Amino acid sequence: MSLTLYGAILSPFVRKNRIQLMEQGLDYELVSIDPFNQPEWFAEINPLRRIPALKTAEGVIADSAIIAQYLHDSFPGSNLYGSTPAESAQVRWLEKFADYELAPLATFTVFRNRLLNPLHGKPCDEEAVNHAMTEGLPPLLAYLEQQLDNKHWFLGEQFSLADIAVGSQLINMAHGGQLIDELQWPNLSSLLSKLSSRQSVSALLPGEHQVVGKLRELAANRQAS
Repeated sequence: MSLTLYGAILSPFVRKNRIQLMEQGLDYELVSIDPFNQPEWFAEINPLRRIPALKTAEGVIADSAIIAQYLHDSFPGSNLYGSTPAESAQVRWLEKFADYELAPLATFTVFRNRLLNPLHGKPCDEEAVNHAMTEGLPPLLAYLEQQLDNKHWFLGEQFSLADIAVGSQLINMAHGGQLIDELQWPNLSSLLSKLSSRQSVSALLPGEHQVVGKLRELAANRQAS
């Protein structure tokens, strides 16, 4: 079956689906969509104009969590939702936690202010970044640190979509210049390191780092002109 994923490679939601596609051994085409300058035809793919979206032979699916569930249900491969109903519920909860609690701070505050705002000629709101790092994120990271509780992954020895979803937000935070403090959050730091070493992730990161470098260069040139 032909699969086409629409989105930007630095989106943590697109990254989540790309990692899953690779974990399940699924071939797909990535069509780059700039979320800030979308082509008019993308409204036909997703009327809400949000990324990612997935086009299949059966139609178009939007929202990264729904895409993830579709891939899990439709194709054999790695089981990323656990082995029991309780584990599946835990994975979905942590995915939601990453998408709705971590994302507003890690991606839409730290990443956006540090990387995207300068590119678009907007000031970086360091006060907002500092508030996210000192007030907003610590209780969320403390909860995730506790959920790991010295386990290899959130489900123990089984890698899951929970690890992908949380890790994808931490990667965006790192792209924004904020790394996880390995002394304060050792379990999360270890999770991110192990995730980055997986082939499904390590294959993506060089391209992402290249884009981050180009965006920083473009922003610097814009500010200098």
